[in-house]
Amino acid sequence: MSVDTSVLELKMFVNGEWKTAKNGDENIVINPATQEVIARAPRATKEETEEAIAAARAAFESGIWSGLTTHERAQYLNKIAEKIDEKFEELVNLEVMDNGKLKAEAEFDVADAATCFRYYAGLILTPEGETYQVPENVQAMVVREPVGVAGLIVPWNFPLLMSVWKIAPALAAGNTIVYKPAEATPITAMKLVEIIEEVGVPQGVMNLVMGRGAVVGQTIAESHDVDMISFTGSTNVGREIMKAAAGNLKKISLELGGKSPNIIFADADFETAVDYALFGIFFGAGQVCSSGSRILVEESIYDQFVERYIERAKQIKVGPGMNEDSQVGAIASEQQMNAILNYIEIGKQEGATLACGGSRLLTDGLDQGFFIEPTVFTNVTSDMRIVKEEIFGPVVTIQKFKSEDEAIQLANETDFGLAGAVFSNDGAKALRVIKQVRAGITWINAYHPTYVEAPWGGYKQSGIGRSLGTYGLEDFQEIKQININLNVEPVSWFPG
Repeated sequence: MSVDTSVLELKMFVNGEWKTAKNGDENIVINPATQEVIARAPRATKEETEEAIAAARAAFESGIWSGLTTHERAQYLNKIAEKIDEKFEELVNLEVMDNGKLKAEAEFDVADAATCFRYYAGLILTPEGETYQVPENVQAMVVREPVGVAGLIVPWNFPLLMSVWKIAPALAAGNTIVYKPAEATPITAMKLVEIIEEVGVPQGVMNLVMGRGAVVGQTIAESHDVDMISFTGSTNVGREIMKAAAGNLKKISLELGGKSPNIIFADADFETAVDYALFGIFFGAGQVCSSGSRILVEESIYDQFVERYIERAKQIKVGPGMNEDSQVGAIASEQQMNAILNYIEIGKQEGATLACGGSRLLTDGLDQGFFIEPTVFTNVTSDMRIVKEEIFGPVVTIQKFKSEDEAIQLANETDFGLAGAVFSNDGAKALRVIKQVRAGITWINAYHPTYVEAPWGGYKQSGIGRSLGTYGLEDFQEIKQININLNVEPVSWFPG
């Protein structure tokens, strides 16, 4: 299916109406593989953001969504999934244009988006409930209720999928939504909201507001009419959202940065370890929060591993996401490309060995886009910025370790704790080590597989709360205790 190459005029969706910004302010959206203008998106003001919040508040208080049965909400979610399937090719192509990722990556994202809606449609129909025997003639029970108005702020690296990871459980739980996509990648956000409108989700339940984080995001985070905020993005922005959300002590869910270790022991299947170590960092051009950006290799195989890894890295084909032979796509924006290139320069200045890559690609027709070679640094130390700080690009460091204890120490020498992996054919050792890695998402003899059934989130400065699985639904729920007195008579605490 071909995509209309004309410039898309995007709109916001507030209280059931499609709107442009009243002041006419626009954000120009470009294809990062070509720098062609592909869309114009409105930039909402504080007042327009507050209108969306008010619409979500009114819809929640009315019970038009939270008052539905779980069967009724599940039917809507399944219809959304069906529409995503129907628009599969369109969504895939738009995601490639908007973000610069490979078509194969976008295909996974769109398919998983439909799966996520179906999963939560099924989950809310499963039996739930808790009762407790307490030391009185009382029946105690627990019920789960929606939080209320959920503010959802989504990153640019997985524009559609990260949106769905939040929207599907938020709707399933009975919340109303104010949704802000990243300014760089708003196209599939509007398409997703179009689908939600098409299936008949009631007016005011779903609200889409585009614009600057400092205006739209800040307003959502500060508003006392927003009961919860769910944000995926950088740790620095996450801190600011926590501060802003403190005004009404709103519930927060933060999925933030990472600097994840990939530990490779000498007894690992060598080619499998090399292959996953490449996939762990260069999938998504390294613009993945859970990327294995720190490879730790046992000393006895370090030189062999580095040689083979660099040999393989140099063979990776970088190019536009729609090209069938491309294996790594574009960097999502010029700003991000420049940030990555700056870190590469920092690595060289710090004394690390640039073993592979390190440059922007300007040949073979790539000069119009934002493309960076797969980049490998060796001879690094833990105090270097390229080892400590999240680069969020196709840049990896390789360190050596002598013992199991040293591997664990190096793995945990980070402020982050999002992901990590261990490669070893000794199952007991692999499990022993992974249990000591302070991270929320881990693998043994693999890297990156993600499942809607399993929780996603990190330790330390990688965030608070969990997405996906039952945990993702609970993030958007409040827990209420109900006590039923079975002996209805005066308590007689006070005489008289």
